[in-house]
Amino acid sequence: MSQVSSEKRSAWITISIFVLLATALSVVPHYAIVNFNPASIYVGVLMWTPAIAAFLTLKIRGRTISSMPWKWGKSRYPLGAYLTPVLYIAIAYGLAWMLGFGEVINTSTVEKWSRELGLDSSATVYVTAVMIALLGTIGFFKAAATVLGEEIGWRGFFIWELRKVLPFGTAAIVCGLIWSLWHWPIVLYYGGGNFLFQMTTFTVTLVSMSVIMTYFTFKSGSVWPAVIFHSSHNIYIQKIFTPITIKTENTNFWLDEFGILIPVAVTLFALYFWRTAKAEGM
Repeated sequence: MSQVSSEKRSAWITISIFVLLATALSVVPHYAIVNFNPASIYVGVLMWTPAIAAFLTLKIRGRTISSMPWKWGKSRYPLGAYLTPVLYIAIAYGLAWMLGFGEVINTSTVEKWSRELGLDSSATVYVTAVMIALLGTIGFFKAAATVLGEEIGWRGFFIWELRKVLPFGTAAIVCGLIWSLWHWPIVLYYGGGNFLFQMTTFTVTLVSMSVIMTYFTFKSGSVWPAVIFHSSHNIYIQKIFTPITIKTENTNFWLDEFGILIPVAVTLFALYFWRTAKAEGM
């Protein structure tokens, strides 16, 4: 057996161990999320199972945790990772608002934010700006604490093993598909709508996100841009753009994590990053 074949075989063994461990470790928190309260506690536990699976896989394979891509890298990659989700989310929601699939600004959200901030709710623009600034900074770091567990596993470990045996695009798609499948029980529990439609839009979104995060990961040689990207995506959809949107009859079809426009927008961005990676010989 050639050295290259031996290395690929070793990588496939490592990949298999990680997937099996990540699946096994997630069973209990998935069950707890569906059956116990408060579910948010178990979501946090679930999000750290990929990291635990990665650490255990390294131990089994005789490698150290320090061998993972912990360095920070050049600052333009973390910055790009933060701003990219903001841009495609803003485009998606802005287009929806223009076409009447939702409206702004949701006064109920502004009133809630004003109470939390201790500000006059009549100062709508000021209250909104202050809360967005706080959510985009302090809220971002809070989100990163749980997202970190996912990204240590998927982009800090798994994607690097896949890259040993697969080209960039295929590795990014495989990682995204497995990552989305890992989420499916939560989507089923929280979605509450058309199962096939939600699974399709959610999966397309995560696969496209995986392409972009894989680019930032390999380009920077670091897990941190993926952590930043994932946290930014979650914060700006869940905590900012969705809450400030006034829902109309068709809003759920077009917006939020299970709507049409986010997967379309992020897929277009993913195609750009895919072509960039190809042009750069990644």
